Amino acid sequence: MDFKTFNFCPSITAGIEAAGYQMPTPIQRKAIPAILKGQDVMGLAQTGTGKTAAFVLPILERLSSSGRRGFVQALIVAPTRELAEQINENICHLGMKTGIRSMSIYGGVNIKPQIAKLARGVEIIVACPGRLLDHLQQKTVSLARLEILVLDEADHMFDMGFFPDIKRIMQQLPKQRQSLLFSATMPKEIRHLAREVLAQPVTIQIGITAPADTVTHAIYPVAPHLKTRLLLSILKGTTTESVLIFTRTKHRAKRIGEQLVKKGLNATSIQGNLSQNRRQEAISGFRDGTYQILVATDIAARGIDVSGVSHVINYDIPNTPDAYIHRIGRTGRATHTGEAFTFVTDDDIGMVRAIERVLGARIESKIIDDFDYDIPAPKNNQEFARPTRRPTPRNRKPFHKHSKAAAGKSSGSTSQEGAKRSSARKTSTISRPRRGGSFRPNRSR
Repeated sequence: MDFKTFNFCPSITAGIEAAGYQMPTPIQRKAIPAILKGQDVMGLAQTGTGKTAAFVLPILERLSSSGRRGFVQALIVAPTRELAEQINENICHLGMKTGIRSMSIYGGVNIKPQIAKLARGVEIIVACPGRLLDHLQQKTVSLARLEILVLDEADHMFDMGFFPDIKRIMQQLPKQRQSLLFSATMPKEIRHLAREVLAQPVTIQIGITAPADTVTHAIYPVAPHLKTRLLLSILKGTTTESVLIFTRTKHRAKRIGEQLVKKGLNATSIQGNLSQNRRQEAISGFRDGTYQILVATDIAARGIDVSGVSHVINYDIPNTPDAYIHRIGRTGRATHTGEAFTFVTDDDIGMVRAIERVLGARIESKIIDDFDYDIPAPKNNQEFARPTRRPTPRNRKPFHKHSKAAAGKSSGSTSQEGAKRSSARKTSTISRPRRGGSFRPNRSR
């Protein structure tokens, strides 16, 4: 099966050939015919499966066939600026011969150029929820004649708290329309949203249960204050092409990026405090090879689509197994192989086990033989400060615990979760305490 099977009009076929597309991906094979028929679609697929073209091509076909111009006929809602920009770029490339006009709308940039472009007329808008609501409130955009709605990466819109905005946007859309919803996971909140948005949808599910077989996984037990040292050691001793490093906080992403640059590594970072121009420069530089290493938070990394990522390193373990799959999905794409390294502390054992249940296998635990795991945490390091020790009964062996502050930054867990993980630590083989309280990973392979 090739793209000729879909009988796209010549102008769209020209865009497909110019983009170098040859064989449709599984989600494209299943979704495109349903969308072309005008059906609502619930698509379950990870980043990197080709889902953007799966909805962009049918939208272009429908708008090309109608010949109507000068008003918004398709709205694509995305959770982040980077993803909105990436989708818009795909529309422009695939629709380059159609005459269909598209634009992206997001915050963090001057609204006036957006207003001016809207006034000239566009047929497709790719928007982040907040800035779209600004335009709707100012009446600088009308969705009264909208025909197609796409909600992309709905699970991340929920994670980022956009659901109230989505519902406000929905109130201003025509009831008679075609709706498409794409998500990598299907928690109950997304199911509820799907029932509100979609009418008798066709459900298409493509490989969301586990990362690709082309990805190998490893965990590296380490004390929180030694993570950066370990990261530098791994980067120095590993042959890599491009490396994507994930942290839990934007402060940490910025700090690690700066430390890597100081060590002479070709690195940059993206996080929410950067201007849109600087974020785009970092992502473009990572994509074209200007930067070999990119440090990012989950939210800032949405929309990063780089086919040659050889390694994903979880400096901080993600909060859910689904988030782990999202991160790992950025390596091992197509015919490439990839490696996923995850740094884990005592407090992360519960999440490691949850991820292993999703993978259906234990993750190999690794150590670096010449790495000193016994370096104590600096006394002036508030992030990884050691707690004051309490006296322990004479007949009880001390069990090392990190401070509450460190546990909170390392795992993001609640006190209840911390208690459960503390219990899990006693039987875990990931790590073990050493006399004197210093951390040491289990050296069994």
